[in-house]
Amino acid sequence: MHRSLLLAAGLALASTGNAMAQDRIVIASEWGKVTAELVDNAATRALVRSLPVTLQMRDHLRQEKTGALPEPLPAAARRRAFAAGTLGLWGSDDFVVYYRKGQVPQPGIVVLGKVTGDVSIFDRPGAITVRIERLR
Repeated sequence: MHRSLLLAAGLALASTGNAMAQDRIVIASEWGKVTAELVDNAATRALVRSLPVTLQMRDHLRQEKTGALPEPLPAAARRRAFAAGTLGLWGSDDFVVYYRKGQVPQPGIVVLGKVTGDVSIFDRPGAITVRIERLR
């Protein structure tokens, strides 16, 4: 019994280690910069390995900026609803910064993370070039 409890506690600590050590990124443009915390999934791990990257992003539906990544990212769980500040992946290589809340059609988006800064800097019409880098 004692050994089972120790084993369970050790597994719990090991599984929370990755969740506590979140990767953070900076998204910078001529309109300003924000930081974001990434979730832990295969897509974000591949994204971090590909950084830094510069993207040409366009406005889409007055709710998001979207731009093509240089390489596709692996699949991960998808969902339809998003909040302002959500970073997502539509398709396998379409990076999205949502500056308003809403829903997308099926199959949904892969959630990559959440902006911790003021995402409203993207809430303006037109295209923008952004640079995405890992925060050190």
